[in-house]
Amino acid sequence: MRTPPPVGGPRGKSGFDLPERGEADVRRASRILAALRKRYPDAHCELDATTPHELLVATILSAQATDVGVNKATPGLFAAFPTPADFAAASPEKIAPHLRTLNFWRNKSKSVHGAMTMLMERHGGAVPDDMESLLALPGVARKTANVVLGNAFAINVGVVVDTHVGRISQRFDLTTETDPKRIEPHLMALFPRPSWCLLSHLFIFHGRKVCKARGGSCADDAICRRYCANAVAD
Repeated sequence: MRTPPPVGGPRGKSGFDLPERGEADVRRASRILAALRKRYPDAHCELDATTPHELLVATILSAQATDVGVNKATPGLFAAFPTPADFAAASPEKIAPHLRTLNFWRNKSKSVHGAMTMLMERHGGAVPDDMESLLALPGVARKTANVVLGNAFAINVGVVVDTHVGRISQRFDLTTETDPKRIEPHLMALFPRPSWCLLSHLFIFHGRKVCKARGGSCADDAICRRYCANAVAD
């Protein structure tokens, strides 16, 4: 497994500048991480996949869709197209019927076909384990690349920021930013690199179970009462 470059200074973690955070903020973030790890010892990626290419496909499909919805679509999809070569040999029109239950299924069928075709042409059918190569694939943005690198290869180069991670980050006063691209470096500056992949799973679990966008139970939750602005608002 390839090791990412060592962390060193404000640009060492990702290639872009990270905000300066004080020791008190870092210690507070450490307490939040410890509390969530204790609460959710089984936190994990909830997209069903057994290989890197399956995870890549599932993550492409997860845009504007729930993990539950993706997991309902992928068994039939992966049975019909077991390998990147099978996807590449097909056409978007043959892939599309397996995705009809998902939003933007026509566009997603094109992205999946394009990504698998490029895997075959440039990488011999293997999913690359670096950010630059992943971002060159159709349908792959930074969030998708972070999911694949962290979960398929245990390589932490960033933090996945979805709607749950963004909401928890703001409510727990870890950032004032609202754009996922701006939230990510704040989290990277606060939390240790080895925790970045797990951190997103912990925030997602807590966001789905407790600290919900609407109808959450923040006021009744010990972690939220200590760290979440929404618990006070409730």
